Amino acid sequence: MTKPSKIGILTFSDGRDFVHREHVAQSNLARFQDQLARRLSADGYEVVVGNFVWSSTTAVEEAKRLVTAGCDATIFNFCVWSFPHLAAIAAQFVPGPLLLFSNVNPAYPGMVAFLAAAGALDQVGRRYTRAWGDVADDAVYARVRSFLRASRVVGSLRGQTYGLFGGRPMGMYTAVSNPDQWLRVFGVDIEHIDQWEIVRRAEDVAQRSVDAAIRWLEENATVHYDGAALTPETLGRQIRSYYAVRAMIDEMHLDFCGIKAQPELTNSFCTMDVTEAFLNDPYDWDGPKPMIVCATEADTDGALTMQVLKGLSGTPALFADVRHLHEDLGIFDLVNSGQHATYFAGASMDWRDNLPKVHLMPESRFYFPAGGASVHHLAAPGHATFARFTRRDGTYRLTIAEGDFVQFEPARNEELMRQTTYEWPHAFVRFDTAPDTFLGAYAANHIHAVYGSWTTELRMVCDQLGIEAQVLSR
Repeated sequence: MTKPSKIGILTFSDGRDFVHREHVAQSNLARFQDQLARRLSADGYEVVVGNFVWSSTTAVEEAKRLVTAGCDATIFNFCVWSFPHLAAIAAQFVPGPLLLFSNVNPAYPGMVAFLAAAGALDQVGRRYTRAWGDVADDAVYARVRSFLRASRVVGSLRGQTYGLFGGRPMGMYTAVSNPDQWLRVFGVDIEHIDQWEIVRRAEDVAQRSVDAAIRWLEENATVHYDGAALTPETLGRQIRSYYAVRAMIDEMHLDFCGIKAQPELTNSFCTMDVTEAFLNDPYDWDGPKPMIVCATEADTDGALTMQVLKGLSGTPALFADVRHLHEDLGIFDLVNSGQHATYFAGASMDWRDNLPKVHLMPESRFYFPAGGASVHHLAAPGHATFARFTRRDGTYRLTIAEGDFVQFEPARNEELMRQTTYEWPHAFVRFDTAPDTFLGAYAANHIHAVYGSWTTELRMVCDQLGIEAQVLSR
């Protein structure tokens, strides 16, 4: 994961000049500030330390110093009593998301200052996150690190551009978003692009590039040609589409994207499954590459969720339908034709670990007359965090759940996958929350996930964006 380049620290002191001078003389401020700065530096962050804040003048000057230094986030450090108005003043100027940190220093009322400053910021409406304890304690620092990771993701969204190929798919209200609201809440612009551009530009892709890609897929995955839905021609059309979208991403400076596909492209051109899967992967047949979030069915809020999850984890994010509940097993089968990066077949950033488990299957012509390959595999076992941005009466929230991707014996896996649409990619998940709780609260057909536990960071993302975090638990 790319970390914030600069973290600013402001340490607050007593507003009485004679008390402040004594704190400086006794190193009551420097000792705790240095501990925090050293821990951050050891974790790879560039730290900018301001002068101690003990007056309204220094509150303004030091806050502006962090702005000039280009800090991505700010930590207010409390280890002695300080006048709460100093934090309130500095908070009007400091850059990025704000963390209030209270050190363990019982000889002086630093925690009192921490809580008084928190109350003041609540009253003036300034968002912030809290952490407290000995920064040398890994559990304490984990919360600081979670704040910084969330800050990096929230900050990186500002100024990004989402490429929306097509429009609303098959009547899904949950797949479309208001561009004004996206820019206001997340800082992301939406660029609308006609799907015809994919068809038009696909014709210009060199045949040698298509042939090389097909050879790579045939050699490293299993391609199940059937002479009808899946042929070298239809697979080649999907590869051409991939190159066309990659070119537009570069030309239009898109940070992430979504493709409607259904029904126009899937009826008359080809499915976008290969395009979407390999855009999200950290590799393709040409070698390593950036992971580019691409959501199927032009699901804007889904793509945004994936962009956040990818930013936190540094890995591809899952896109799937909540397709079926196996009540006897207590698992859901997450299945969707379209984006399901091959990364999930082996949970590896190396294609050599994943592609042997991937099957390019003929698409179901019941839904997709134009044909092409579906990228079939089963998600590798592991703990994961699931999330989705949704809206209630126009207000955003982020629904979060944790659970485990699971597998069974190969024959049992096959049996379960064949109960839905076999040729599509699958993920068996056992949520930490009860199925009834999940189905009674979750408000979308699409769901997204990354391996690992990221609930704390996602809560902080919500805090920094000013939206509700809906955490589903038992």
